[in-house]
Amino acid sequence: MDRLWPRGVSKERAHLDEWCKEIAPSNELREWYGHDPERYDEFARRYQQELKEPERAAAFTHLQELAQRPLTLLTATKDVEISQAAVLAGLLDER
Repeated sequence: MDRLWPRGVSKERAHLDEWCKEIAPSNELREWYGHDPERYDEFARRYQQELKEPERAAAFTHLQELAQRPLTLLTATKDVEISQAAVLAGLLDER
């Protein structure tokens, strides 16, 4: 879910099936948010709007297809509860 690969972790060591960076929030939204807990609700709202854009919508549809089997969402953030992974997990749970 992150557009940026986490430092210190090789792709081989991560053992990922897929890195769907197209679904990540825009750089502008990510920088505005800055993982400020007071901005999380607005971040989640804006991110859900971004997920309606064609490229991100297609990536989300793909993620929904992958979620038909066990799926683990990975993120480099330190506080997962206020991350884009939390937003995506909530949306996947709704469906």
